[in-house]
Amino acid sequence: MSIDDGRTPVAGGSTDSGYFTPSEQRYTAYDSDGTTTDFDDDDVVATREPHQWHFGADLGLLVLRVVLGAMLVGHGLQKVFGIMQGPGIDGFAKFLGTLGYQQTTLLAWVTGVTELTAGSLLVLGLFTPAAAAGALGVVANAIWVKLDVREFLGAVELEGLYAAGAFALLFAGAGKISLDRKTPWFRRAPAFGFVFLVLAIGLSVATNIVLR
Repeated sequence: MSIDDGRTPVAGGSTDSGYFTPSEQRYTAYDSDGTTTDFDDDDVVATREPHQWHFGADLGLLVLRVVLGAMLVGHGLQKVFGIMQGPGIDGFAKFLGTLGYQQTTLLAWVTGVTELTAGSLLVLGLFTPAAAAGALGVVANAIWVKLDVREFLGAVELEGLYAAGAFALLFAGAGKISLDRKTPWFRRAPAFGFVFLVLAIGLSVATNIVLR
């Protein structure tokens, strides 16, 4: 007569009685030489730790993206369409001319469209490294021409905040509350951020060397 005591009989078990209790259940697999290798449930779980969702950090990134993106879209609408008391393309091109830039109409279009596109993508959390780099490039040029060392913080406090926000998103990524959450650049944000930072710096410097 057998007695069911909740234990599983296994040849060569870990107890003197030849039984494993459920908490001791182990798995065995044969090596190439015919011997067996044991591993625990804990060993399996340890190799598959889920990615944790840090809600506070993701919420903060969402707020940063939406605010920065909305402001960029607003400036882009002013430049491209002249709404909200904006200068429009012609007015902004004339302003660029007073700063010593050449090809001002082309540069006005590039600036306005970049602000519209980058701002919209940041709000959505889509292609965030490219969007943040575009925002950073535009703001860097604004800081370049407006910087005045005689005034507090060079008189570019607002532009400095824009640049800091874009820089943070460049390396932190969009967060999980975004359309980027399943993309390679979301999983490797610092690496992609560095690449796009180099591009932003290069384009900003080239703009001031070639067109000014």
